[in-house]
Amino acid sequence: MEHKHYVYILRCNDDTLYTGYTVDIERRMKLHESGKGAKYTRGRGPFQLLYEEAFLTKSAALQREYEIKSWSRTKKLSLINKKE
Repeated sequence: MEHKHYVYILRCNDDTLYTGYTVDIERRMKLHESGKGAKYTRGRGPFQLLYEEAFLTKSAALQREYEIKSWSRTKKLSLINKKE
């Protein structure tokens, strides 16, 4: 079965981190770059995709997104560094 739901972390141009959910990372990155992504990312580009994680269900991906968003910046960077 194909993974269709993703959680991702971006580094914004102001060095902040943004965590989001999508079903199409390439499309979502284009939306962020064009200023039509999340409200938080508007005016903070360009962006660097630092992390992505795939899930079989939307529910699992959204739970993971919620979990990661509750973490400190340090913990998020630790997660990113473990994937590299």
